Amino acid sequence: MAESGEEQTPGPPSDRGTADVDHARLTAIVDDWAAAIVANDADRIGSFMADEWVMVSESGIADREEFLGYVRSGDLTHSAMEAVAPPRVRVYGDTATVTARITNTAHYGGQRFDADEWTTDVFVRREGHWRCVLSHITPAAPSAGS
Repeated sequence: MAESGEEQTPGPPSDRGTADVDHARLTAIVDDWAAAIVANDADRIGSFMADEWVMVSESGIADREEFLGYVRSGDLTHSAMEAVAPPRVRVYGDTATVTARITNTAHYGGQRFDADEWTTDVFVRREGHWRCVLSHITPAAPSAGS
């Protein structure tokens, strides 16, 4: 089994170059998306999402416009978002999954929230561009001894 962030590239060597490019591109997209979230730039955040994007969390399901509305209003801001380790990227044709452990600091309704979460994003490639259609967030278990 691969460690987090390692790419397993099945198939003939000619397919591996494409997989490596997709892996690098998706890793960069996730980094850029995190930067947009910390910048609290709703338009830039939205550029990474497909129109039908939803986020699933312990609170339920939020759609794209609901999430971006919170950012636009200033009710939701982020001051930090960091990957704990390189993401696990898997590409299946024009669909990809990116899973990573993320720590972040958010502010909602005047309260600060520090989170340690596992996230899985599902991306689809349309017209040559990767867009996220689903983000799933799961709180990380506390480390042993904490």
